[in-house]
Amino acid sequence: MNICVFCSAAELDSVYTEAAREFAKLIGKRGHSLVWGGSDSGLMKVVADGVQEAGGRLIGISVEFLRDMARANADEMVVAADLAERKALMLDRADAIVVLVGGTGTLDEATEILELRKHGMHTKPVVLLNTAGFYDGLRQQMARMEAEGFLPIPLSDLVTFADDAQQALELLGA
Repeated sequence: MNICVFCSAAELDSVYTEAAREFAKLIGKRGHSLVWGGSDSGLMKVVADGVQEAGGRLIGISVEFLRDMARANADEMVVAADLAERKALMLDRADAIVVLVGGTGTLDEATEILELRKHGMHTKPVVLLNTAGFYDGLRQQMARMEAEGFLPIPLSDLVTFADDAQQALELLGA
């Protein structure tokens, strides 16, 4: 399975890096490939390291203006012209999507993927790994959107939330 992971390229607290490393090692140990933003910094590096150390394959999708931050030893590296093309290529190469902690870029990626799923543009499972309750507020907001009629499909058909790495992979059937 090609598992697309959206996450931060920032250096983060160990509560986030350890959870990401655990998830990454499970991807690699189970023989899956990582599709990620291609960066060799921050949480993106942690995930790529974990997958690679556990024997998994790395498929990086970088972007032209971040080319100098791309991981040199990825199994495959594609450089997109811009962020929109990058997201499209990542979705195209993925069998499933997992969103780890991140900032506005990660939130942009997650909401676009969810919007495309809502409109039937893809049927790939989407899981938010809710490390240390990071996405509790988003889960609450999305539940309100569903309750007040803003979502045309049930929230559970759109996205699922996982509390740990093991549960995230179980929700993907991986």
